[in-house]
Amino acid sequence: MNVIGISAYYHDSACCIIRDGELIAAAQEERFTRIKHDPALPVNAFKFCLKQADLSIDKIDAIAYYEDPVKKLSRQLWCGADYFNEAFTHKMDPSKPEREIREILGFGGKIEFVDHHLSHAASSYYFSGFKSAALLTMDGVGEWATTTYGIAKDRSIDLFEEVHFPDSVGLLYSTITSYLGFGVNSGEYKVMGLAPYGEPLYIDKLYELIQLKEKGQYKLNLEYFDFIRGNTMFSGKLAELMGQPVRKKESELLKFHLDVAKSLQVVLEQILLEKAKYLHSVTGEDNLCMAGGVALNCVANGKLLREGPFKKMFVQPASNDAGGALGAAAHAYAKHSGNNIKSAPLRSVFLGPEYTNADIRNLLDATSLNSVSYETTEEMQKATAQRLAKGKVIGWFQGRMEFGPRALGGRSILADPRNPEMRDRINAMVKKREAFRPFAPAILEDKTKKYFDLSHSSPFMLETCQVVSEESLPAITHVDKSARVQTVNEKDNPCFAGLLAEFEKLTGCPILLNTSFNVRGEPIVCTPADAFLCFVNTDIDCLVLGNTIIDRENNNMEDLVNMVKSIIKRKKRTLNHDVYTFI
Repeated sequence: MNVIGISAYYHDSACCIIRDGELIAAAQEERFTRIKHDPALPVNAFKFCLKQADLSIDKIDAIAYYEDPVKKLSRQLWCGADYFNEAFTHKMDPSKPEREIREILGFGGKIEFVDHHLSHAASSYYFSGFKSAALLTMDGVGEWATTTYGIAKDRSIDLFEEVHFPDSVGLLYSTITSYLGFGVNSGEYKVMGLAPYGEPLYIDKLYELIQLKEKGQYKLNLEYFDFIRGNTMFSGKLAELMGQPVRKKESELLKFHLDVAKSLQVVLEQILLEKAKYLHSVTGEDNLCMAGGVALNCVANGKLLREGPFKKMFVQPASNDAGGALGAAAHAYAKHSGNNIKSAPLRSVFLGPEYTNADIRNLLDATSLNSVSYETTEEMQKATAQRLAKGKVIGWFQGRMEFGPRALGGRSILADPRNPEMRDRINAMVKKREAFRPFAPAILEDKTKKYFDLSHSSPFMLETCQVVSEESLPAITHVDKSARVQTVNEKDNPCFAGLLAEFEKLTGCPILLNTSFNVRGEPIVCTPADAFLCFVNTDIDCLVLGNTIIDRENNNMEDLVNMVKSIIKRKKRTLNHDVYTFI
């Protein structure tokens, strides 16, 4: 049985394909269009998935869509949208998903609509490898649900309790994110990274915004919010409560802002711990599966696993709306085939496009670039490790592209974590982002305990832990001595593991700084041409494409700029992130 999953029209649209129980391919549309968080129907991702699975559209048994458009419409109508605004009414059309799947994708078969939070829950449970588990999903909003509690066993999922819009922990976090001058649906990571610099001085004030109730319930105090019908997330009363005006974007960060970020993070962790304890008491399960945008808060995840009641936890690596495509497809497959997903437990998210050394060589042969190509991957790994050991910043482009928001060694920027200047250099001249943003370490899995307080594998960078290394690792150690660790092994990630091993041979350190191969405001690179453009527009020293290395110092940069501009026409369209998009 062949099932395609689609998420679209909200943010982070994506497509995946399950062929006879195997997850064959998955990709976000933004990687192809180069429009950050692109919500459009994932036409390019759909074409890629069919090609990767070597299937024609007539071989697809069903397309599963990640939410119920009719249920969503009821919430949109409740929100009181401007019914006379043609742009709004067009977006509120519940027949749009099916119509465009039929007309644009050309699919004439069965379309199944899976509720938004069921898609989230299924995306985690069916790929966890657990035979049974408690389920917790938490995001801004789906159709009506913002938080769900459930239990799963075999191929059965029971979501037995919900919290309904407008009450939402995700929207609380996004509201304070906006108040602090960061974009909604993109700046929440920044607030999480900012929090360790502050003190939790405003916890009591933030609890004026939310009231915890019995069981899994909670309520927002709506007098402080304006996201239902307004153009901002918050009302004027929020600034009055906090005692400070809204921070303007890109303005100076004051101690007040750091303390609010810290307080918000603590409140989120406290809420998650309390509700997890409730869920555990009801289900009696030892395993927890999480998904939804809130599940990407790796600091809270780490605390929940360390201090919460569950022994094991699986967080779906693409827990945002993109991952809803996986859940919808998995739910439909399990329901109609009567079989389990074969790709469980999920060991790799290298599910996107791949470009061979021949593809890369053909591209380079059309240019005047000076480059070095190596006969074997091992030679390339040694040459790259030597450059890293000399303090070079590497753009690393290998194998299939990752699915989800994290770069895990397929489309990464790499550097020496021991260099005290590396963090500031990469933030300022490579990533072109705020100086406070932390970077993650990638480490050979069997060496983890020597450097980090982590007793299990963490291949998807979904939790933080304390750095316990005797060797100083300033480039990847956050101000609170924490790190968001990625563990790497040869079986699941052989090329990246080989590079780490070569770096360890040269330096004695089995760790590299690993961040996503992109600049601020743009998606992670997908193609070799995307990698060229990012290389040119940053301070990256070396670009490693497959077995070929291009050194900046060995090329005329003006010629390189002209060459890249001739390859790529950059799209300028961006999305508004001032308010959560409910329509």
